[in-house]
Amino acid sequence: MSQSFSESSPSPPTETRPARRRLGWLDVVRGIAILAMASYHFSWDLEYFGYLAPGTVGTGLFKYYARGIASSFLLLAGFSLVLGHFPRFRGGPFLIRFGKIAAAAAVISIATWFAFPSGFIFFGILHSIAAASLIGLLFLRLPVAVTLVAAVAAFVAPLYLRSAFFDTPALWWVGLSETLPRSNDYVPLLPWLAPFLTGIALGRIALGSKWLDRAAPSEGQSTRLARGLAFAGRHSLPIYLIHQPLLFSLVALFAMVYPAPRPDPRPAFQSSCMATCTGDQTQAFCTRFCGCTLDRLVEQKLLDPLDRGLIDGRTDARVADIAGQCTMKAQE
Repeated sequence: MSQSFSESSPSPPTETRPARRRLGWLDVVRGIAILAMASYHFSWDLEYFGYLAPGTVGTGLFKYYARGIASSFLLLAGFSLVLGHFPRFRGGPFLIRFGKIAAAAAVISIATWFAFPSGFIFFGILHSIAAASLIGLLFLRLPVAVTLVAAVAAFVAPLYLRSAFFDTPALWWVGLSETLPRSNDYVPLLPWLAPFLTGIALGRIALGSKWLDRAAPSEGQSTRLARGLAFAGRHSLPIYLIHQPLLFSLVALFAMVYPAPRPDPRPAFQSSCMATCTGDQTQAFCTRFCGCTLDRLVEQKLLDPLDRGLIDGRTDARVADIAGQCTMKAQE
């Protein structure tokens, strides 16, 4: 995901590996990625508190925006793994970095278990990076073509290999279950191993072409914006852990002072009424009944308190009277 997630800092000079300068542009790219993720999470917070329509961040362009962000983190993580451990694998630094990622992933899981138990994050972006980092070690010295073929295989696997066998919660992390589990951040190994392996392949190609040595600009020529993005890129793991609780808290405080307007309850009532009614009545009857009921609830100013839970539609005599009248009208 970033240097915080995958080791890419230069190692001491040795006879087998020359020292490499830190790649400032790579830090900038990481910084852009972490800011993009923060913008997506901010949109999620706005939807959660009612400032955006329900389902906004999970559909349309937002959905592809989120996938692009996750892909960029994983690609950068694979690229950085090559920079840190090719041609010589450094076990100590790798284990330290892996331990930090795994610990951060555990913190995310525990925190979201308490905050959002029905959609807690059991295998999100950090979990995926940790798992992919272990698998990626197997590809560091394989031919680039083999790594790219494996990336393609990982990408298409969910299209052809889904099975009810993987529906058990213990195997949800694989990504081949037929029923997708509910989670606020679900980044299973398949197909998300694909961008990580692609990053490894690109890292190997870049090292082989000596392009990295020519692409490192002088830090004295960088702008203030570039330096700020590079700083974010160098500290992406703590920023990742802190930014969402901070943004969520700020939106929650704002909602206390300026709460979002409640959505129009009429479409939700109509949909719920039709879903309940059509279980044992015809579509035509339910259309007439639900339309009549909705109109009369609005006329008697009962729809809003019913939507807010201030009255119980199962026991309130006024609602029962409306339902009886509309039943007779729908049968005419």
